[in-house]
Amino acid sequence: MKEPTFFTIESARYQELDFFTVKSSSLKHRADICVYKPENAPLDLPVVILLHGVYGSHWAWALKGNVHQTLKSLIKEKQIKPMLLVMPSDGLYGDGSGYLNHQNSNYEDWITKDLINLVKAQYPEVTDASPLFISGLSMGAYGALRLGTKNPDLFKAFSGLSAITDFEQLSDFVEDFENLKTNVLEPENVLDVIMAHKDHLKPFRFDCGLDDPLYASNLKLHLALTEANIKHEFYTNAGGHSWEYWTEHIKETLLFFNKY
Repeated sequence: MKEPTFFTIESARYQELDFFTVKSSSLKHRADICVYKPENAPLDLPVVILLHGVYGSHWAWALKGNVHQTLKSLIKEKQIKPMLLVMPSDGLYGDGSGYLNHQNSNYEDWITKDLINLVKAQYPEVTDASPLFISGLSMGAYGALRLGTKNPDLFKAFSGLSAITDFEQLSDFVEDFENLKTNVLEPENVLDVIMAHKDHLKPFRFDCGLDDPLYASNLKLHLALTEANIKHEFYTNAGGHSWEYWTEHIKETLLFFNKY
């Protein structure tokens, strides 16, 4: 078991979920995590990081999306192998940090370094051989598609649901966009990030509902990737920018990760 790299760790278990609050050296303040570990978890347990959207936090995927119940059903039906679901807060900046690096807080390292160190320290089933995956919804998809692209040695595959694809789109969701824009060190667009790392991409997918206000930009991303001969999977489904959509369609991401 690796030693945690945190000054403080508070933890508790409620029903089937583990909750942690840690002081992150990358953020320079506290942050929260919710974790679900299935029964009889094997050694080298795969890890799926799920990033929430604006306004939400670490509890959203489990308490609004019932993702752990979806995982349990898929395992019981023998459609997927057991996986550890790790659901962090985004660092709790304003309405959403964008999972970008800011002037005083490194929100990327919070996810790709601190969070993973915590999981390895707390769960002996998670080892250096455990495959890692990352996904998210809306702003979380914006984070997952970028971080999955930029860290091919870390993540085996990545995914996004109803993705924000352009940094400027956050202005439609957050109250303090000008403050966010001022604090972010380097605003990024998903297509630009993918193109900059196109020679080292791991498998990825994204999907969006036809009634989602972000559908046009998701389709545009798909068409641009297709034109650039970038291998990916894109799916269109019925539905909008809602928990009904994400609750129903997260299973496709879990099935996708199971292949890798």
